Amino acid sequence: MFDDSIEAVFTYATIGIIVSDEQGRILSSNLHAHALFGYSADEMDGLYVDALVPDSEAHHHAQLRASFNAHPQVREIGHGRDLFAKRKDGSVFPAEISLSYFYRDNALLTVGYIIDITAKKEAERTLLEQKSRIEQLNTELEQRVVDRTHALMTTLHQLEQSKDELAKALAAERELGELKSRFVSMASHEFRTPLSAVLTSASLIEKYPDTDQQEKRLRHIHRIKSSVNHLNTILEEFLSLGRLEAGRVEASWTWVKLPLLVEEVIVDLQDMLKPGQHVQTQFNCSGSVRSDPSLLRKILVNLLSNAIKYSAENQTVYVVTHSQKTHFQIVVRDNGIGISADSQKHLFERFFRAKNAINFAGTGLGLHIVAKYLELLDGTINLASQLGEGTTVTLTFPYENDSTY
Repeated sequence: MFDDSIEAVFTYATIGIIVSDEQGRILSSNLHAHALFGYSADEMDGLYVDALVPDSEAHHHAQLRASFNAHPQVREIGHGRDLFAKRKDGSVFPAEISLSYFYRDNALLTVGYIIDITAKKEAERTLLEQKSRIEQLNTELEQRVVDRTHALMTTLHQLEQSKDELAKALAAERELGELKSRFVSMASHEFRTPLSAVLTSASLIEKYPDTDQQEKRLRHIHRIKSSVNHLNTILEEFLSLGRLEAGRVEASWTWVKLPLLVEEVIVDLQDMLKPGQHVQTQFNCSGSVRSDPSLLRKILVNLLSNAIKYSAENQTVYVVTHSQKTHFQIVVRDNGIGISADSQKHLFERFFRAKNAINFAGTGLGLHIVAKYLELLDGTINLASQLGEGTTVTLTFPYENDSTY
């Protein structure tokens, strides 16, 4: 079929070469083709190429051959899909197949070039497995990074929480220490002074046994009573604070005749009045208001006591009441020593005493307790003051008009 040189190239080519006619009968094949398919030269010559096609593809191979014969062209076949060839023993192997053609004596001859790509496919499979493994490892690594990042963020959040909790605990501890210091300072002063007065007066009473010395005895007895009352007031403030902070105080709502309550409080505080002092009232809310008389009385006692205590002799303390459609107010005003702007920021804190009030008796709990009582009564407090010009305290409460009074 070929001259000697071409025959040698054909015979010893490193790919399988098969020449067939239009009917698919093999006219010639080389040594590599024999090795690929397991046929001897004599067995392959005269064999039809359909015998080299896997059984699953054999049913339309004749149509493909007819199509090629009608329009012969050099091309690869099976582009985009895997091709397989069948050996003599029936086993198949993956193959790359290209076709070309030539004419001899006006007869179309087809040349098929077959390469066994088993090793290539194995390499591709291995590569795909390695790629899949790498992708899996990469996914696992990314997930680990996400998990570690989440764990780190959680730990940082917990550390921030711990830091905040520690800061709060330290602040609370600092505040508690300050409160203890204030309490010790206040208690050492407020308890020592009346107790010393009681002890001194009691000792002096012993020195006045005669009947004509009764006036001196009464003066010291009055001093003892005053000191005991002061101690009772201090202890009552401590007990009130304890009950309030334990949540054991609740408002008992009822109708209260406000002018009557104010007058009763003023009568109770007569002994506190300094020479020439008096309390002037003006009632623009003459009816009854809904409140807790006990808590309201304690608030008024505290505010009026402060007004009297921090005012000089011969001064007037004013109490005025107002009522509107939605609220009523109680205003307590004095012309006493006043309160600095810096001190006003801390007036409602426990044990706080303004600098200019240090020489006056007091625990620093009164206004703190007043604020707590106001919360129970849904009330608010407004304080306006200037040093040396006095203080005005305005209490505001929700108002319900009782037409029965």
